[in-house]
Order: sequence, then C-alpha cells, then structure tokens
Amino acid sequence: MPSLGPTELIIILVIILVLFGVGRISKISGELGSGIRAFREGLKGDDEDGEKVTSNEEHKDSNNED
Repeated sequence: MPSLGPTELIIILVIILVLFGVGRISKISGELGSGIRAFREGLKGDDEDGEKVTSNEEHKDSNNED
C-alpha cells in the first residue's frame, strides 16, 4: 500500500473542505473535542470512584475489627 505524500493529503483536505464546508467542519471538530474531553473526564471519574470504594472498604474493615 503506497504511503500518502503531502500533495495527496492537501488534495484530500481540499475535497473534504468542498464537500462539507468550513462551518460544518468547525462544528464537527468542536463536537469531537468535547467528546474527547468528556471521555477523559469519565476516565478520571472512574479512578476517583475506585479510590473512594477502597477507602470505604478500609473503613468497613476497621469497623468489623472492633
């Protein structure tokens, strides 16, 4: 499979620009960015929830020892 050079990439970008238009491309890229941001926040939320569960389990264990 041949690799794409800079000329081919420019041609592809121009075709995409003609097909979709500047307004729609900026809207799509904005939505893509917000989706990626939400995904990253969701991953961080899982880590925080995991830490909370661990601390709750430790609290339960200390109560069971009494």
